[in-house]
Amino acid sequence: MVDAARARKLADRIQQIVAEMLERRIKDPRLGFVTVTDTRVTADLRDATVFYTVFGSEAERADSAAALESAKGIIRSEVGRQTGVRFAPTLTFKHDPLPDSARHLDDLITAARARDAEVARQAQNASYAGDADPYRRPDDEEDVEAGSHSVTGRDDQA
Repeated sequence: MVDAARARKLADRIQQIVAEMLERRIKDPRLGFVTVTDTRVTADLRDATVFYTVFGSEAERADSAAALESAKGIIRSEVGRQTGVRFAPTLTFKHDPLPDSARHLDDLITAARARDAEVARQAQNASYAGDADPYRRPDDEEDVEAGSHSVTGRDDQA
């Protein structure tokens, strides 16, 4: 096992190599607009998971996944050559759902802001149904006149 810092450095280097390979050397027409978002390497440096996103439709995403799968061997050999590690890690490409989740959260936040603005607009000209402060205070007139109540709220008739 190696330390986490070395694994992180190797993961960063693999991410750079894979992104460069996809940009310059892999000429598969099925490969869409792919962005490598993250890479994680196991503690023994034997396996690397490369997370990616594809700009486009589901069909373009599937085509890009097939292109990455077919280019996996070329990319792995280049990773081994450029990193100089004893064993080139096996590569696994996974679609990164994070951008889709972030987009969904942005949509939810936008909808919540619109609802808040609608409530604020409706509340602008609204008035209270009863008193502005519906809570009783101990210094109210009724409490002063009914001085026969103890701290427990019961009458002192024991």
